[in-house]
Amino acid sequence: MRNSAITSAGNGAKRAILAASVGNLLEWYDFSVYALFAIYIAANFFPHRDPGLDLVKAFLVFGLGFVIRPLGAVLLGIYGDRAGRKAALTLTILIMAGGTLIIAVAPSYAAIGIGAPLLLLTGRILQGFSAGGEIGSAIAFLVEHAPSHKRGRLTAWLQASMGMSNIVGALVAFAVTARLSATEVAGWGWRIPFLIGLSIVPVGIYLRRTLEETPQFRAESAQRPEARVSATPLVMVFREHSRSLLVGMGISILWAVAVYVLLIFMPVLAQKAFGFTAAQAFGSSLIGNVVFVIGCFAFGALADRIGHTRVLTIGAILLLSGVLPLFLCLATSQSTTTLILVLSAFGVMVSSFTSIAPAALSGLFPTRVRATGVSIVYNSAITIFGGFAPAILTWLGTKSGSVFAPAWYVVFAAVPAVIAIPFLRGVTNAALGDDSGVPIGEI
Repeated sequence: MRNSAITSAGNGAKRAILAASVGNLLEWYDFSVYALFAIYIAANFFPHRDPGLDLVKAFLVFGLGFVIRPLGAVLLGIYGDRAGRKAALTLTILIMAGGTLIIAVAPSYAAIGIGAPLLLLTGRILQGFSAGGEIGSAIAFLVEHAPSHKRGRLTAWLQASMGMSNIVGALVAFAVTARLSATEVAGWGWRIPFLIGLSIVPVGIYLRRTLEETPQFRAESAQRPEARVSATPLVMVFREHSRSLLVGMGISILWAVAVYVLLIFMPVLAQKAFGFTAAQAFGSSLIGNVVFVIGCFAFGALADRIGHTRVLTIGAILLLSGVLPLFLCLATSQSTTTLILVLSAFGVMVSSFTSIAPAALSGLFPTRVRATGVSIVYNSAITIFGGFAPAILTWLGTKSGSVFAPAWYVVFAAVPAVIAIPFLRGVTNAALGDDSGVPIGEI
């Protein structure tokens, strides 16, 4: 009987990982392929007056998806705290799939005129709205299904799935551009990656509908049914957990900046600032993302052994002190080997912090407002400091004339994280439904 229960719990944890990670993977996959095929999207959805201006418009539409994220964070976070984690995750993947489908099948500007960019904008708004609510419910779902001694390993899947999506996006882009002619890619081939992304949707919906609700949410609903009906999670978060919001923002700023600067923006920076070719930049980035995925699992397991706060501190200090020397190394020795080593080092450093960040944020908020609280702090940080990172870094680089502006941006983002991390020690496992009372920093 006991072995049967253990096996059942293990299977439940695996299904929880898949259900929570699949939406996150789709979100980042869509982000990746949109950026990779932005030139073709611009040519299809905007009038052919100025290719450069059309590309700017395509990225502006892309950026509007970030602007809508806080709204999705609030509304879908509240829904997740009211209706349940499973209901919220099912809804987010449906909205995300709708946005992706619109982009994949929308007619071009030549076919319907102004309706084409409006459809593109609609698709990006739906994607941004769903992405805003995805992370809070996904973290809550994983954390509340995870045994306390495996919480780091399980929540690490969320960030690992982001690295996996970057790898898959790059491989799909390579396959499409290698198999089709330039004319075919420009005409219809660019739609293939978005249609491929939709293939994961039925799997995600099946997993999310067949899984049970988390034990903590069921217990909370049973104990305080009238409070759940009357209370507003958004009001409760700001009224009762303002300190947690501040601590969470300090962690989330570095989370957002490290990912966007050192993983996503680096291939572009390597070409523009350091003179590498596209093949060198994207090939090295692919290796760096593989290292990042491996690092997420390794640091998640380490956190379960020595404590989440300790590993989070190590990650923040690495990012605070290690990024500038690596940029200097890249500026000094501009070889492919150096680029691979530097981007791999960035993969290790980013994974050391971001793999543990979901578990840290989840411990800041009790069950009844966890999805709302996590969604607000993460999406506020990613909208302000992550989504606008390319624009900020371009402006800083132009003003300073230095290739080190991105490195300084990471350093400054690490400061609030270093300040915030010690305050995590005041949060106990009781907030996560454990009865040990052991501080989360010592798990």
